[in-house]
Amino acid sequence: MVIKCTGYLEFEPENVTRKHEDQSSWKKVAMIRTDDDLQPYYYWFLKTRFNLTLNPPLRGTHVTIINDRIAEEDFNNIRSLFDKKKIDFYIDIEPRSNGKHWWLRVYCPDSESIRALGGLTPDPYFNLHLTLGHANEKWSAHSEYILDCCKRFKLISSEPRHSLETHEIYEFK
Repeated sequence: MVIKCTGYLEFEPENVTRKHEDQSSWKKVAMIRTDDDLQPYYYWFLKTRFNLTLNPPLRGTHVTIINDRIAEEDFNNIRSLFDKKKIDFYIDIEPRSNGKHWWLRVYCPDSESIRALGGLTPDPYFNLHLTLGHANEKWSAHSEYILDCCKRFKLISSEPRHSLETHEIYEFK
């Protein structure tokens, strides 16, 4: 099951870390911003249900669609067409984790087209996702334990990503 969401595209968001600042000369970034409470809700859920404390994403609730080396001209062309435009995307409601980072799978056919217009592959290296947070050193062992328990008791599946067409879509108005 996936839920339809709407956000707006933001190209070259403010650099919020030294890493972003250092890479800004060659790496271009575009993301879908949302004004919803998805990330805070899942943060609350993981904290309440599993006593799992995560560091939230620095840029708030968002889906990064471009985080790549891309020709300046190509990037400027797609930015001029799509910056601040509304875009629909779909979130898989089941949290995912690698033991340290927690996220939701995201599907966005429009972002695939935008990436292709910029000369990029339709899917980014790390598939589209909405970051819920990451466990720091203090919480990393607990985070890995929670993931292991979730898998063992089948609270989280280990199924690979399926195409959007195979999901039932829910839309809230």
